[in-house]
Amino acid sequence: MVSRLEVRGLRASVDGKEILRGVDLVINGGEVHALMGPNGSGKSTLSHVLMGRPGYEVTAGSATIDGVELLGLPTWQRAQAGLFLGMQYPIEIEGVRTADVLAAAAEAAGSDPAEVVERLYAEAGALGITANHLARGLNLDMSGGEKKRNETVQLAALRPKFAILDELDSGLDVDGLRIVSRRVEQATNEDGLGVLAITHYSRLLRELEPDVVHVFADGVIQQTGGAELAAELEQTGYDRWIKPIESAVSIGGLGGLGIGKGSGGLATDDPFADPFADPFA
Repeated sequence: MVSRLEVRGLRASVDGKEILRGVDLVINGGEVHALMGPNGSGKSTLSHVLMGRPGYEVTAGSATIDGVELLGLPTWQRAQAGLFLGMQYPIEIEGVRTADVLAAAAEAAGSDPAEVVERLYAEAGALGITANHLARGLNLDMSGGEKKRNETVQLAALRPKFAILDELDSGLDVDGLRIVSRRVEQATNEDGLGVLAITHYSRLLRELEPDVVHVFADGVIQQTGGAELAAELEQTGYDRWIKPIESAVSIGGLGGLGIGKGSGGLATDDPFADPFADPFA
């Protein structure tokens, strides 16, 4: 049976400010959906709301995987239901190895931890993650690109039903992006993985071929099309969907412009974004 991730009428707020304004989205297993849009539009917020990050108030709607309602479940139960989040800023955890994390995840899900850890080491070599990397704490002392490779290793070893990849392309060079994208593409074909790839730029989609492209702005999906839509956006940009600056501030704070709390000057869609913080603390 092909799995199905279905989001209907999803609305969510932060501190009384509505960021998601009625998101409708359906992804079937094996499909790659690209979610593209300007900074401050709410793309990363959508990923965090679906994964259950604290601090967001869901005010309406539903999100299900194969009929299982995710909203209201703790993050670990959403992961057990088959959802994986590749974070925009993968966190570092000193003293806890990647293998420890995956073994615990497998045990919680009723899978064989030894089998998952075996897959971890097999996948690592192919994705440029060494035994030395895996012997450290999770993502510890890794470059941005190495962290994204390590996230992809975890994805491949855990074999979830759906993966939300929040700016997978950031931090990766051309070769790294090609290697990681091909592994994700392979998972869609061999394991029926459904993917929601969040990105600003079409360069990711030259490697990870999308079945569907969505333009996300002002907290909703504004337009949907095929791969040709991504090519069009590369030429035209997002100007037609960007509201005046006062609206951007009201939706996402100055963080939406890359100058808000914890952004360190980095553009972000998430008003809580802090690249140095544990997103599930």
